[in-house]
Amino acid sequence: MSFHPSRLALALAAAALVPVAAHADAADSTDLDKVVVTASRTEQTLNQVLSASTVIDRADIERLQPRSLSDLLRATPGVSIANNGGPGKATSVFMRGTESDHVLVLVDGVKIGSATSGTAAFQDIPVDQIERIEIVRGPYSSLYGSDALGGVIQIFTRHPQGAFVPSFSVGVGSWSTLRGSAGFAGRGANGWYAVEATHDQTHGINACRGKPSPGGGGCYTYEPDDDGYRNNALSLKGGWRFDEQWDADASATRSEGHNYYDGTSSNSAESATQTVGGRLRYRPAQDALVTLNVGRSLDLSTDYENGVYADTFNTHRDLASLQGDFGKIGGAYGLATVGFDWQRDRVVGSTDYFVDARRNHALFAQWQQEFGDSSIQGSLRRDENSQFGGKTTGSLQYGYALSEQLRVTGSYGTAFKAPTFNDLYYPDYGNPDLQPETSRNWELGLRGTPGWGHWSLNAFQNRIDHLIVFDSSLTGPLFPFGGANNIDRSRIRGVELAADTTLGDWRLGGNATWLSPEDDSDDSAHGNLLPRRSRRTANVDLDRSFGAFSVGASVFASGYRYDDTANLHRLGGYALTDVRMAYAFDPSWNVELSAKNIFDRHYETARYFNQPGRNWMLTLRYQPRS
Repeated sequence: MSFHPSRLALALAAAALVPVAAHADAADSTDLDKVVVTASRTEQTLNQVLSASTVIDRADIERLQPRSLSDLLRATPGVSIANNGGPGKATSVFMRGTESDHVLVLVDGVKIGSATSGTAAFQDIPVDQIERIEIVRGPYSSLYGSDALGGVIQIFTRHPQGAFVPSFSVGVGSWSTLRGSAGFAGRGANGWYAVEATHDQTHGINACRGKPSPGGGGCYTYEPDDDGYRNNALSLKGGWRFDEQWDADASATRSEGHNYYDGTSSNSAESATQTVGGRLRYRPAQDALVTLNVGRSLDLSTDYENGVYADTFNTHRDLASLQGDFGKIGGAYGLATVGFDWQRDRVVGSTDYFVDARRNHALFAQWQQEFGDSSIQGSLRRDENSQFGGKTTGSLQYGYALSEQLRVTGSYGTAFKAPTFNDLYYPDYGNPDLQPETSRNWELGLRGTPGWGHWSLNAFQNRIDHLIVFDSSLTGPLFPFGGANNIDRSRIRGVELAADTTLGDWRLGGNATWLSPEDDSDDSAHGNLLPRRSRRTANVDLDRSFGAFSVGASVFASGYRYDDTANLHRLGGYALTDVRMAYAFDPSWNVELSAKNIFDRHYETARYFNQPGRNWMLTLRYQPRS
């Protein structure tokens, strides 16, 4: 009988989730006291959050030694990753089987991403600048508007941990990889600041094994060379408390990348992602808080073919919001939140769009309350867009404590995704009559905090209507070869299981996702799996410290997926095994060594695009502990 690596990892994940109270120490209860803001736009402890959520903090990042942001996201429940050829290449994140542009991404509260493609440049965000990541899964348009159909990922950059804390790291690795970071942060009686700069360069791997047209695939060219990548990034943050009522903070980030890849019309690109944001908070009373946020994000990309300019796609996005929070969860009337959001997108580049700017404004309201063993969170939002008109979305979440250690949750929510500028206006493709994609999501969850650790189980169904796809049957002067159209529906069902515990001195965590992302259209594709989503994924992490020395290993597995809507091109399942170790030869100095894909598995997450084989990284890190 054969046993596939992906099935082995799924079995390991299931084993990791089995209750082991007889052999486990008590879990660290402070994990549930972590304050998160993404799930409600207000401060909650992780234990109060009613949605399926994951928090990755700086300690997790240093323990796991990831090479990229996608390494971290890949190991979380409900997430599938598709990468076009290794380090620095275009990376798509699919959350709970939804499209890659159905995930809202925030950096320090500022929305990022391209208004033309609809996706964020995950590959250009350096992990050395990340303090924590909050991931909420499910529909969140009722709080955030368009894009939050599958979930929200919020990234917070580094934050000061003491009066003055410098940091430094340098690393070398496979493919002539060189990485470095340097920064300092501090806080005083009333103010704080943080500065972090990073550099990353690698010769990379051959991105694509495609063949030239006709009869080719993938990149439709054959360029058997190493496709390198270079990135420089800087983040700045600071804040000041004027008195007990007023405080303010500001942040700025910029990441500049130069990426080489294989392609027909272009094979290299210069890109930049930039955010600038500021926040002013006023607390007129103990149970009242008014917050003003302003921000701007840029997504810049210039393509070249063999060093000759090809085209430019730039997004300029301005944002502002005013939010008031009144009362408190568990108080006589609960916590009421009301707010106003404003956004303006503008596209500047070499391609002429019939419309190159649009505005959106929205009113939203939310109510949170705890009474007895019950918790409730309800929200409602009305968006008005200058291109497609108005859209109303809502969400209702409920939780009930069956005991001190067991809680059941249920929710229903609606969401939408506005068409991108490419969907609407790209020459010979865009359709200005498109309507927003809409969804209806039901979810049931169960979570426990027994003495041996934490666990959660979530089941959901998401129906998405008016999916925007390429329609070859569309004809007319605007569509010589077909174009974008609202013709498809999908039904996505899934189950997510996650748990963590401590076995003696070993830290053990795992999760597994079973997903059925199906095309629900009334055509020949009915029942087909949506492309580039795996039906089964699992991850297991095992770590232990021996005084100043620590070791760890991770096993990630993914089942098969298809690369096309017709389900003709199947990409096989795979399992990846990573190992890591670290030695603190001084309280402030660490040396880290990690090896990824140690069994040198060959796999693809997008057809014809290669993925890294066995590789290693050696890092020296200076990080004083406050």
